[in-house]
Amino acid sequence: MLLPPVDADRRLRGPYTAGGAIVAALVPAARPELVARYDIELRAMAPDMGELIPERRRSLAAHLPRAERILVHAPRRTLRLANGFAEFVREHLAETGPRTLVVENVHLADPTDRELLAVLRRRIDPGSLTVMTGEPAGPVEPTGLGDPGDPWKALTPAEHDALADELEREGTVGARLGAIPYHRERGADPRRAVEALRFAVRWCLDAGCHDAVAELGTRALALTDPAAEPEVWWRFLHSTATALGALNREEEAEALFDRARRESVSPAVHAAAAYSTAMLKVRHHDPARRDPEAALAWVNQAIAISTLLPDPRERAFKLGFDLNGRALVEVRLGRPARALELVQEAVELAGRDLGPDEHPIHRLVLLANRAQLAVMLGRPEEALRDLDAVIAADPGYPDYYIDRGNLLHRLGREEEAVADYETAMRVGPPFPEPYYNRAEIRFAAGDHRGALDDLDHALELDPGFVDALANRAGLLAALGEYGGARADVEAGLAIDPGNPYLLCALGQVEAAGGRPDRARAAFDGALERAPSLAAAWAGRGALAFETGDPAGAVADFTRALESGDDPALLYNRAMALRAAGRAGEASADLRRALELAPDDEDVRRELED
Repeated sequence: MLLPPVDADRRLRGPYTAGGAIVAALVPAARPELVARYDIELRAMAPDMGELIPERRRSLAAHLPRAERILVHAPRRTLRLANGFAEFVREHLAETGPRTLVVENVHLADPTDRELLAVLRRRIDPGSLTVMTGEPAGPVEPTGLGDPGDPWKALTPAEHDALADELEREGTVGARLGAIPYHRERGADPRRAVEALRFAVRWCLDAGCHDAVAELGTRALALTDPAAEPEVWWRFLHSTATALGALNREEEAEALFDRARRESVSPAVHAAAAYSTAMLKVRHHDPARRDPEAALAWVNQAIAISTLLPDPRERAFKLGFDLNGRALVEVRLGRPARALELVQEAVELAGRDLGPDEHPIHRLVLLANRAQLAVMLGRPEEALRDLDAVIAADPGYPDYYIDRGNLLHRLGREEEAVADYETAMRVGPPFPEPYYNRAEIRFAAGDHRGALDDLDHALELDPGFVDALANRAGLLAALGEYGGARADVEAGLAIDPGNPYLLCALGQVEAAGGRPDRARAAFDGALERAPSLAAAWAGRGALAFETGDPAGAVADFTRALESGDDPALLYNRAMALRAAGRAGEASADLRRALELAPDDEDVRRELED
């Protein structure tokens, strides 16, 4: 037995009720070096065990007052934590032997625990860890608080308050995220319930537990009067809407901001609601529903209000925030130069009107965004200076290493790019992007098996990572492993049915299987969605050549070469040109291919014939 049965009911300790109990059972017996390696994941799941889990890795935000921690964790943050914890458990069990984990009340668990249990089952061999969960006989609403299995439903309000008082004296974070708010809501004093919910909402938002914020915040709003407690009410509303937006529930988030506009006459509330509405419209998870023109109107309203703020320090921060938001809108409208001007204006505002140590994260975000815009505008050296400065200021934040690694890769500095990707792997919980990006470099260097290993690991971390599925499908097809390629294509298309890269890989698989009509349809579908996709033109050109259409092959290879000279494509077009009776043009292609690849024996042999 790994540990006594674990109760996952989120009414006990909120997010990671089960995860925290598992951490509490394992950490005291685990090697200190292993605990230190996964400090972020373990501390996130068991915040009351900080004294047993030394903090080894942390970013600049951990040192700052809460008001200056402006970054909201991405929704996949909890998946990263779950993956890191799974690796910790796997390594620990390799030293201690197989175990069984029994988890009860999974139907009442927070989504963080349900995700964690799914990752443990997926990533740890059942011979090492058997996960057993007791599920109810009938359907239960997983996000409702109802009565199913409620151990306290017979308590009076006074008894609920007494229990909450006792838990507050114990002072644990976990109880303040689950049991204390639950009891206070059923107690005799709504004000104490609001106070309990304030702590829980704030902590869960800082931790990236967005489902918990959406649930707790909704409960809190029902207890808060916007007229009597406008600041408290607004914080609940803003936190709840932020979490809903992160969960791709944009319509619910926008409805809350509409409510704020109806209830409040505060300029600060209207400015923040306008900015947030703009971001919902420009970042909508469904690209077809993005509306940058409407976003521009909303963000301009935020800018207009923030410009009138009398305090220069408050204005510098809030107006700079709004200008940065408008920069994103300008990018979506195809105006990166204007976006760069706006970010530069925000940088100058911060430098002029903020104190030298105020809002460092805001400043770093502006520099990182200025770097991305400089890349778009063909000014990579400027971008590199900004990213160097950002990483020097916050070396514990992994995302900046990905940005700089991508830029170094574009500059042809592959070893430095790989070093940045590998640093990103170390400084935070595991995530697939650095492995995916390193795979591209390995593939380009001819290390196809190394690239495949990286893509395998990226997809172990996130099986729904569509870009990795597409790249692995293409690589497997190139290696002649068509069964695996088809499996990846089918898995990817189930998530993103029109993905052109997956359709291109499907074309390769169908062509190899002797189904030219299906292959042609797949390549055509890819090109309909991505007309400049060189791989699809090249695949369709090879298919045309193989099916006796050299003229069509020449046309398709020519379109593929619009993305840049490639010796393999030039060789293929040369063969098609010869078959079409255009020997002179074929020789020109072969000579250019030999310039690019002087050691290519196939090209040299064809030139000599």
